[in-house]
Parts: sequence; C-alpha cells; structure tokens
Amino acid sequence: MEAKFTGHDTFPLRYGWLYKAANYLKTNDKFPSSDDKGEIRNAIINFGVGKNMVKAIKYWAEYTQIIDTTKNAGRVIKHEMTAEGKYLFGNKDCEGKDPYLEQVASIWLLHFWLNFNDNYLTAYRYFFNYSNVQHFEKTKLVVDCTESAKKLVTNEIGNESTLKKDIDCFLNTYCKKFKSTAAKKKLTIDEDHFTSPLSELNLIQDNGGGFYVSDLVERPELPIQIFIYALIRFTKLETQDSNINSIDFESLLTKPFSPGRIFRLSESGLGQKLDEAQVFSEGEISWIDSLGLRQVKVETTSMNSPDSYLDKFYGNI
Repeated sequence: MEAKFTGHDTFPLRYGWLYKAANYLKTNDKFPSSDDKGEIRNAIINFGVGKNMVKAIKYWAEYTQIIDTTKNAGRVIKHEMTAEGKYLFGNKDCEGKDPYLEQVASIWLLHFWLNFNDNYLTAYRYFFNYSNVQHFEKTKLVVDCTESAKKLVTNEIGNESTLKKDIDCFLNTYCKKFKSTAAKKKLTIDEDHFTSPLSELNLIQDNGGGFYVSDLVERPELPIQIFIYALIRFTKLETQDSNINSIDFESLLTKPFSPGRIFRLSESGLGQKLDEAQVFSEGEISWIDSLGLRQVKVETTSMNSPDSYLDKFYGNI
C-alpha cells in the first residue's frame, strides 16, 4: 500500500458532489489540472464551488471508486466512470440507480467502496480496516495511525500535521457534530457538519472534547443486499478468483477489507447477517457453525455476479 493522507484539501464529502462529478464527465474527458486556469475556471462555474472544492470533488469521486484515472508518464490523460460509478450515478449512455443518494443503501454502498481498497492507505481506510478501538481520543488515533502506517505502506507517510488534517477530515465526514446553545442550555446538530452523507450511517459518534465512539454492533439497518454484495467481493479478493468459494467466519469478521471490519459488525451481528443472507439468497450463501468450525460458502453463480444482489435491492424501489 501507499500512504495518501492528502488530496481533499480538508473538505469532507458532501451531498451532491459525486453527482456533480458524474455529470461533469458526461461532457468532459477529464477533470481540470491545477495548472490549467481556463479549465479550472470552467469547472468552478460548472460545479458552483471554489477552486479547492473542485479538487476535493475529484478526490472523493476517485476514492469512492466511481471514477477511474488513466495516466501517461505521470500525467492524467483521461477520467472516466467506473462500472460502480455508472451503476449508481449513470453516465451519458445510461441512467444511474440512485444518483441523488435518496436510498440509505446507496450510502452504505459508497462507504464500502471508499474503504474496500488495498492500494492507498488513508485515515478512514486505516480506521475501518486496521484499528481495533471502539472508544478513542483523536490524539491517540493520530499516534496509532502513524505507527500502523509505518508498517503498512511502502512510501513516506509525511509529517504529523498532514496526518492530523486527514483524520480531522475523516471524522468530519463520518460524524454528526453537536454544538451547545447557551441560551437554551441544550445540544443541537451543527448544520455545518451535517453535509456528508456518510454521517447518516452513524458509524462514529462525536462525544465532544476530542472523544469518539464507534461500537461493534448488529446493524439491522444495513440492507442485506449490500451486505451480500460486500461478502462476495471480499470472498473473491481472498480467494483470488480461484475455484475456492468458501471462507472462514473469523476472516469475515476481522480481516482488513472484510464486511465485519468495514461495517463495524459485532460477532453476533455478523452471525445474524449470515443467517439473513442464507435465507435471502435461497441457499446460495450458506454457513455452518458446528463443533468450533464456522465456514461460509458462496455458490459459484453468486461469486460471478455480486451486482445481481444490488439489482435485487434497486429493482424493488
């Protein structure tokens, strides 16, 4: 992995940004480079945001894996929608399933795409794939992330200030922040920090004073179709598309990029999801929990078409 703790200019992901990115690529081959003032000016007008936000929109579109970047000799020559991006947001040739993120399932899907990546390490990918804490202080998270990154990445991680900014951006992306209203002596949601769709998932809670909570729980609100999609994607990653189509329970619960890690599931929560998946898939996903052996099997037809489970969700709305 390579460390990548920059690129968003400290702007959390906001509603509408990914739709703007997809819409922009319907008429443009790529996002503007920072040294092309004319293209930057057009993008500012098109997006209705400032120069730094244009850069942030491109960052989040790339890191949620809805756009792909083609380079030649280090220079970007083309941006295009990925299969994931086309599926959810559409392009000039097809309509997206949920371009305005009206379904919470779409936000769970974006969360999975954002963190299901073993090429670049970011603060959020560290937390959802490698961190074992459930109650933490931001300053300690900076230390833990720094120490882990030194072991996980092949390049320099940069200075502590850069990593702190990435962690701030990560927490602002996933947390609903509260502010005290002195006159009424109560806490209200700070609307400035309620613009990220990922905060709706309630995966991390801000307790104030630099303290945060991210419990491992059962998550009944996670749609079973999204869970099965993630399960199949992870199984394919682990088996490297070989003829093996089974995986052990512990890997699904604790390995980096697993559904248990990314969705912050407890042991009982993962078991419940697997029970539900077995019924919903009509046996294409099955598992046994007997005599200490906990193994999950995915039928070959499902291994070849994880998108079919997304279709089962979006085809019913």
